[in-house]
Amino acid sequence: MLLSFLTLFVIMFPFFARFERKELDSRGIVLIAILAAIAAVSRVPFAAIPSVQPTSFVIIIAAIVFGAETGFLVGAIAALVSNLFLGQGPWTPWQMFSWGMMGLSAGLLKDWLWPRRRLLLLPFGFIWGFLFGWIMDLWYLVGFGENITLGMVVAGMVSSFYFDLAHALSNLFFLYVFSTRWKTILERFKVKYGLLGGACPHVAKIK
Repeated sequence: MLLSFLTLFVIMFPFFARFERKELDSRGIVLIAILAAIAAVSRVPFAAIPSVQPTSFVIIIAAIVFGAETGFLVGAIAALVSNLFLGQGPWTPWQMFSWGMMGLSAGLLKDWLWPRRRLLLLPFGFIWGFLFGWIMDLWYLVGFGENITLGMVVAGMVSSFYFDLAHALSNLFFLYVFSTRWKTILERFKVKYGLLGGACPHVAKIK
């Protein structure tokens, strides 16, 4: 368990260190905080429905609009903040890693995910519903299993199938119904206020 935490820390540390060194104005920092808060709070009302995660939808759209680094930060922070309400534990770093990687990959693939009527976005969200669950299966095996075998890994994936399917289907639903409107709103904020790489039209006129 300690080795797994150290591994996750080594993987995630460069992203947080880069963010600390990056020159951001207060508006950019506030925006990341707001997006992470929205992603975190959206998880709480659905806590009674296993694996239905609007959090994933918010993270993916934020990454598509603002890029991979912002997607990672929103995902990792959302996991930490939401567990203040739902309970912290040894699973928290794994959730931070899983949602962070979801945001990172969405940001890296943003030019592929959105064009052509979201034909790749929906499968991306669906697949990540299972990837998230499989990563969390690993934390359970590492935390409670001894002499882990391939059979144990497969058994864990099979036992969590319906929960992972619920996450995947909820991603599909939220992305299909709300992604266009959310992306339009976030793009408008990005351009109007020049947030996180967006071009502010007022600044452009001055130049």
